Amino acid sequence: MSNLNIQPDIKLSVKQTFGIDSEMKVDAFSKKSEFVPVIDKDYIFDRNTTLAVLSGFLHNKKVIVHGYHGTGKSTHITQIAARLNWPCVRINLDSHISRIDLIGKDAIVIKDGKQVTEFKEGILPWSFQNPVALVFDEYDAGRSDVMFVLQRILESDGSFTLLDKNKIVKQNKYFRLFATANTIGLGDTTGLYPGTNQINQAQMDRWEIVTSLNYLSLEKEMGIVLAKNKNLNNTKGKEKVSNMIKVASLTRKGFIAGDISTVMSPRTVLHWAENTEIFKDTGYAFRVTFLNKCDATEKNIIAEYYQRCFGEDLPESMINIQN
Repeated sequence: MSNLNIQPDIKLSVKQTFGIDSEMKVDAFSKKSEFVPVIDKDYIFDRNTTLAVLSGFLHNKKVIVHGYHGTGKSTHITQIAARLNWPCVRINLDSHISRIDLIGKDAIVIKDGKQVTEFKEGILPWSFQNPVALVFDEYDAGRSDVMFVLQRILESDGSFTLLDKNKIVKQNKYFRLFATANTIGLGDTTGLYPGTNQINQAQMDRWEIVTSLNYLSLEKEMGIVLAKNKNLNNTKGKEKVSNMIKVASLTRKGFIAGDISTVMSPRTVLHWAENTEIFKDTGYAFRVTFLNKCDATEKNIIAEYYQRCFGEDLPESMINIQN
């Protein structure tokens, strides 16, 4: 990838751009590049999370956002970047991401008609040298060899030693670093997120801003669902969406209490509302959106949640069917 020879050239009002009561003004780009995320015009920003992320952009602070899955941790960062026209790259730190993927590797290329071996820099040094917001998703699931590579970036004082190439690369003035995680570096102490790891506390100390984002109030979550499903923005539709969110809230409480092993995130509620419009059947949409994902031994509990909120039972065939 070629270097991005651009830099912020305008200032945006946080109040006007994000609808948040703040006098802050933040750097932004007047033009988009290919790495700028697409704007979701209906996106609703959480004030505390948004101010934390904006501080990262404005003051070059390393920001990590943690909380339950599906709460919009990553999209908060990308939607802020979208409105700032700030190039943004997301990397999911799953078990398949290796040190080589991040740093780079030797590759065979053709030069002057001959095959030669040449080191190709990975996404990490490229981002470091460009005005890019680099976002590490599932930060607490990263492999140990990968985490030690990232520590070199977190410790950076404006340079990054690329040992594989015997080269020191300089940090772009507008490089920004963010991460999202389900836990906050202590590992999966609740049993809710197997596969997450403890993070070296010396590394956690290098994250300068830590903010949490968890499930929204009923009113805010309803606003998100209605913004995406405008056909439900009426009295009857609002009652239906309210009941959907109440079901989701019960699954979250049951999930945290250990009664069930699958939880409805705000993303799942959005899908449920969309599928209700497709199938014109709230119960069937609930089945194909969420119930079919659940353990067979827990379906009766979840069916009870549905009954309590909608005042009607799910058909027995929905609860007992395995597929």
